[in-house]
Amino acid sequence: MENLEHPLLIVDAVNTLVAMVLGRPYDPHHPFIPNYLVISGLIVLAFTVLGLVLRTRLSVDNPSRFQIVLEDLVSGIAGLLDEWLGPKGRQFLPLIGALGAFILTANYLGLVPGFMAPTSNINVTVGCALTTWVYYHYQGIKANGIVAYIKHFAGPPGVPVFMIPMMFIIEIISHLSRVLSLSLRLFGNIFGEELVIMILAMIIPFFIPLPMMALGLITGGLQAFIFVLLSVIYLQGAVMSEHHDEHHAEGAEHGAHEGHHAAAAAA
Repeated sequence: MENLEHPLLIVDAVNTLVAMVLGRPYDPHHPFIPNYLVISGLIVLAFTVLGLVLRTRLSVDNPSRFQIVLEDLVSGIAGLLDEWLGPKGRQFLPLIGALGAFILTANYLGLVPGFMAPTSNINVTVGCALTTWVYYHYQGIKANGIVAYIKHFAGPPGVPVFMIPMMFIIEIISHLSRVLSLSLRLFGNIFGEELVIMILAMIIPFFIPLPMMALGLITGGLQAFIFVLLSVIYLQGAVMSEHHDEHHAEGAEHGAHEGHHAAAAAA
């Protein structure tokens, strides 16, 4: 993977500044800050500056076109949270929206000459996946309490006692695998896309890579949406775990009453 990375002017400029500060020579083959960290930092910095600028220009009576587009994007994510988590879902909007904006921008930067997609590096996608993983577990404990949250790993009410250890192990493995699922899916798609574009550009430059780059516009947006959707689903399962357990219990009790009435009618 390191052999596939190509030198970027912006990365060289940042590392040159770091070398001047540290008073050490800069070796382009062994940069102080790797490509993916420089580009990721630039994305965070750009969104920070954009937020500070827009904060002073937001208008309720006369919104700009850019503000309208942003409001539509925020409304879309808020609607997704409302659908899966109900009225309390909007409290998770800052993190889910920030993750979606970062991943979408990171995916599309790979299509811009002079940049690379940070999400084509496994370190970035694992970082995003771990952020989601830690966050939804924290919110699950916060919403249900640590005892009730850990208890739901043993399965829904009514599970035989001898199956509880097995269900607990299966749930732990399932939750751990979510980090791999989130990170590898995003990394594999973006890295594969960049690799194909690079190979096509080396064989026949300029025109041949364009169709693949156009496809990358769809892939980048789709992968960002999938990551956001899965994060929301995992949040829903964690925050509403107690609600789901009660729902299963009510369903089982309702089924038992129906079975009793059916038996009485048959008698």
